[in-house]
Amino acid sequence: MIRVLVTGAGGRMGREVCRGIRRDQELSLVGAVDVAYVGTDIGELLGEKAVGLKISDDLAAAISAGRPAVVVDFTNSAAALNNARIAAEAGAHLVIGTTGMTAPQVDELHSLAEERGVGVLLVPNFALGAVLMMHFARMAARYFPQVEIIEMHHEQKLDAPSGTALKTAEMILETRGEPPRAKVQEYERLHGSRGGDYRGIRIHSVRLPGYVAHQEVIFGGNGQILSIRHDSTSRESFIPGVLLAIKEVGRLRGLVYGLENVLKF
Repeated sequence: MIRVLVTGAGGRMGREVCRGIRRDQELSLVGAVDVAYVGTDIGELLGEKAVGLKISDDLAAAISAGRPAVVVDFTNSAAALNNARIAAEAGAHLVIGTTGMTAPQVDELHSLAEERGVGVLLVPNFALGAVLMMHFARMAARYFPQVEIIEMHHEQKLDAPSGTALKTAEMILETRGEPPRAKVQEYERLHGSRGGDYRGIRIHSVRLPGYVAHQEVIFGGNGQILSIRHDSTSRESFIPGVLLAIKEVGRLRGLVYGLENVLKF
């Protein structure tokens, strides 16, 4: 049994993760941390019977009590980094689903993992279909140099573009190299209408109620369009990937970015 602690346990993703861990026979939920639900039994928060595991707001104390091998973080970028410091100090491996982390924050995560000899798996999207979408986009980039990305999320998502969109763009750039030069001189009648420019790849972000997490990668060529799209219609779509990450992170050392690194293609 892999002992697991979840931070951000009271959030929408945190609850789904806790529920998934409790249902997996290879995992044991030994700690739950969330500043908004202190003292609440995690079972009752999930709409189940009380299990005797109370939510805490003290990560260090929760780690000391539960002795987790893996800490899973679904909080925010500032809290995630501090949580990573505490978990790494205790020798726990980390699975981080928090998005919006800056390059300096990621660099510190890398240093923490190296110094403490733990595995840190930083994942922009846990949906296995989304990971395959990014993999297919990287394959297509070899043959279609012109590409744009449209990502759509719920209205409460704070960061834009999404980590998945940026990761997709990076994977495309790894394959195709420098983008082709534009054939026309564009101008925007409304600033930002052509989306953000990430090293030659246009990324468009949509934030509306009703969405969960969706992305379309559109390649254009002479006389043809190739669209690769993934839709997460509920947060349950992320749980198989989270559980896989928990089971695999103990084999890693250092920072690894992206779930594709523990999948077999």
